[in-house]
Amino acid sequence: MKIENAVVLVTGANRGIGLAFVRELLARGARKVYAAARDPSTIAPQPGVQALRLDVNNPEEVAAAAALASDVTLVINNAGIAQPGGFMAADSEEVMRRIFETNVFGVLRVSKAFAPVLQANGGGALLNVLSVASWVNGGELAAYSASKSAAWSLTNALRHELAAQKTQVLGLHMAYVDTDLTRGFDVPKTSPVQIVRRALDGLEAGADEVLADELTQHVKLAMTATRPSYLPQPA
Repeated sequence: MKIENAVVLVTGANRGIGLAFVRELLARGARKVYAAARDPSTIAPQPGVQALRLDVNNPEEVAAAAALASDVTLVINNAGIAQPGGFMAADSEEVMRRIFETNVFGVLRVSKAFAPVLQANGGGALLNVLSVASWVNGGELAAYSASKSAAWSLTNALRHELAAQKTQVLGLHMAYVDTDLTRGFDVPKTSPVQIVRRALDGLEAGADEVLADELTQHVKLAMTATRPSYLPQPA
């Protein structure tokens, strides 16, 4: 899919990777970007951008967004949340339900609502922001990792289900990105700009999946090793 002249919806567009997507889409010639956020006043006004109220956990707002943004040709499911902690924590069930509501059911809601819009506009594309945590879960971000595994499976299913309407479905995987979400982690991080550029390069090349950094590429490759990367590794 080509970005030039595309009409794009980006969820969670007010900061981090979402904001980087908005800027890069405009730089590549997108005709219009619907920048969606729970509070549209957090979207900075700029030419080519239309702020849109959208809480992906609110079915009414999702339906209203699909009705308003009926010219969309590309949907970027970027909105997501995370919380540190393992499954043995006292509140792990509550945390997991809350994270799945946004990271899995939110993606499903938006995808279902906009699939007919994409079909009516020629097929277009759906880009889901996933993670290297789709494949590995060390317990530090247990519920988040589980949600990204589920979102990966959801993305793979959508790719098959939407093929008949010629909608390209791309899964974007990456490790730590330098955003508010990872501020408390003392680990190497990639800039959101680099991640977004690689994602859009892959989209324009017709890719199904983008592994946007070296660590993610290594983890995916090592999933078929004698001791796969998702198992604890020897010290």
